Amino acid sequence: MNWMETLRPSRRIWVAVTVVVFLAIPARAQQDPLAAVQTFPDQGAEHAPGRVDYGTSFPTSGPHASSPVPPGFYASNVPQEPLVHSLEHGNIVIYYDRPGDEAITILRGWAQQYQGGLDGVVAVRVQGIGPGIALTAWTKLLILPSFDEQAAFAFIDAFRGRGPERQVR
Repeated sequence: MNWMETLRPSRRIWVAVTVVVFLAIPARAQQDPLAAVQTFPDQGAEHAPGRVDYGTSFPTSGPHASSPVPPGFYASNVPQEPLVHSLEHGNIVIYYDRPGDEAITILRGWAQQYQGGLDGVVAVRVQGIGPGIALTAWTKLLILPSFDEQAAFAFIDAFRGRGPERQVR
């Protein structure tokens, strides 16, 4: 006779439910925060004079300006062409609009912490995307409908410094 059989039937149900709930919690906590990352084909890395039509609000590769945007926190819109050059260098570009004060503080902190020209973070405001954010790296995109610090940091950690020009991580 095992220990479960020694319990009253009502206790057995309670123990069984407790075990199922206990086992389900770690599974939920271990979900891959990068599961929603989209990977796109490499659209090239040529320098292009003037405007480029990327066909998307959050480009992940393609022709771009000859100078990148330095890592940092930008409270206004920045043209896409130098942002794509930043991606080529291995920087992460984060697009935000109104993710909330706490999220703005976190984004500003990441942009200040990661200042390397080949592994930095560029945060730029784009009006109209609401409370969510979009994170881009070379050929990678993660759209978060609301700010999720764990998923955003996992993206930064996975792809920062891994641009095609010269990988530093």
